[in-house]
Amino acid sequence: MAHVLFVHGLDNKPEADYLYQLWKRKLAHEDGPDLDGNGVSSTMAYWADVFYASPDTNLAAYESAAGDVETLDEGPTPPLDLDRLPRDHAARVRRLADKVGVDPEVPSDHGASAAEVMAVRQERVPVPEWLRKRIMARFVRDAHHYFFNQESIPRPGARYLARDEMRKRFLDGLKAGASQRPLVVVSHSMGTIIAYDCLMHEPDCPEVDGLMTVGSPLGLDEVQDFFPSWSRANGFPSAKLKGPWVNVFDPLDVVAGFDPRFAGDFMRNGMPVVEDMREDNWGTWRHSISKYMQGKLLRGRLAKMLTLEWA
Repeated sequence: MAHVLFVHGLDNKPEADYLYQLWKRKLAHEDGPDLDGNGVSSTMAYWADVFYASPDTNLAAYESAAGDVETLDEGPTPPLDLDRLPRDHAARVRRLADKVGVDPEVPSDHGASAAEVMAVRQERVPVPEWLRKRIMARFVRDAHHYFFNQESIPRPGARYLARDEMRKRFLDGLKAGASQRPLVVVSHSMGTIIAYDCLMHEPDCPEVDGLMTVGSPLGLDEVQDFFPSWSRANGFPSAKLKGPWVNVFDPLDVVAGFDPRFAGDFMRNGMPVVEDMREDNWGTWRHSISKYMQGKLLRGRLAKMLTLEWA
């Protein structure tokens, strides 16, 4: 029996089981591959609660057929205190922030009017600069906390070292399905960083038969520089990934769009092996996992990785 581990992306999310069921429903929507109906088991590595006090309750943004911008009404991103980091670490964060056009030491507050929020939700305008900066500020914050294992106290009684906790949840999810084959990881956004990091650097990580990265920022040079053993010639996690790596992107995805193709960045013995797959979404908000999961190319490639018959 095949098994899939889902890994969600950046920003706040609904509660864990709702999000898990949503991914499966969007994948199966309108005759897509039905994992449960085909005997494919699955789990989700859920980590939003590492950073957020309570789950997102704006479920309409996730259920909408249009795939509205998710968690749009969240408050500003607090500034980072880079003075607490060693100089070379702080410089890495600043390079990443410069690349995506945000200032990590200034709060990110979009200051949008109700009319502007509604316009974006209804996908009647292009992604505005305030929204792009808010999303990318969240990404820089999450990356900073993850790569430097920063402490997070999202609510009373909850204290985490971000990377330790997020790695643990990924590994626990994989181990839950490690006896089942093929074992495939489907990761989105910041979740692709967690997945790649564990496959590349965690000795206890189980072997997997396939990796799918969706809307990923891993193509950024400034992200790759955070990984201690990464090189272009041997960036493929060969020790743990025994099957294909399929990278799915929309070139207008606000997170992946800076550098969406990976074949030249994660080679094996100098040979390109990552399959870059362009999946065009719709509307102005192209980073939505709900949209990606309804893409015909993604569905077909995932079905093949799971040895399912689907067309």
